[in-house]
Amino acid sequence: MTPRLAVALVSGGLDSMVSAAIAREQGFTLLALSIDYNQRHQIELAAARRIAAALGAVRHVVLPLDLSAFGGSALTADIAVPKDGVGEGIPVTYVPARNTIFLSLALGWAEAAGARDLFIGVNALDYSGYPDCRPEFIAAFEGLAELATKAGVEGAPFRIHAPLQSMSKADIAREADRLGLDAGMSWSCYDPAPGGVHCGLCDSCRLRARGYAEAGLADPTVYAAQP
Repeated sequence: MTPRLAVALVSGGLDSMVSAAIAREQGFTLLALSIDYNQRHQIELAAARRIAAALGAVRHVVLPLDLSAFGGSALTADIAVPKDGVGEGIPVTYVPARNTIFLSLALGWAEAAGARDLFIGVNALDYSGYPDCRPEFIAAFEGLAELATKAGVEGAPFRIHAPLQSMSKADIAREADRLGLDAGMSWSCYDPAPGGVHCGLCDSCRLRARGYAEAGLADPTVYAAQP
C-alpha cells in the first residue's frame, strides 16, 4: 500500500509538535519540515529534531532560509523581545509573512513528494495576535494551493490542516497529554535565557505557562523567571 504522506511544519514548539502528532494519529506518514530562518531562538531547531525523531518522521528537512536579511521582527533583527506581558495589537515578534512563506515551502515539498496534506500548528485563541494564524488565512492559502500547483489544476487539490485552530493553550496542553507526548522536549521561548532555559517573560512563555496552569497539568518547562 502507498503510505498517506503529510508534510508537517515542525518548528520545535508545543503547538507544532501536537499538530504533527495528530497527523500521525490520523494515519499519515510524516515528512517533517523545519525552517532555519536565522531566528533569535535557534535552540528551537534542536527541539524540532527531537520531535521529528520521536514522532517517527520518515524524513526531516531543516531548510535554511535567512529571513534576517529582511529583518522587520524582534525574532530576526536587533530589536528587543517584549517582556511586559501579552498586549493588544500585533507585536514586534511577528515575522513578516512567515506562515505564508513556510506554507509555500511545505506546499512545494508536498507536491514534489506526492503528498496532498499539510499540517500547521496555528491557533486563533491563545496566540500573540499574528494575522497569519487566523482561519481565513488558512482557508485562503488552501485556495491558493489549488490555483498555484500542477496537482491542484489537474484535480488533486491540497488540504491545509490546522487541527489546533480553535483550541486554547490549555486545550493544546491537554491534547499533548492525551497523545502521550513529552512536552518537555518542545521549545516555545522567543528569547532563550542563559543555560538554555525559557526566559519566562516573553509572550510565548507567558501563553505556555498560562495554558498549563489553566489545564491543571504540571508544566515541564524550566523558566528563568516566573511567568
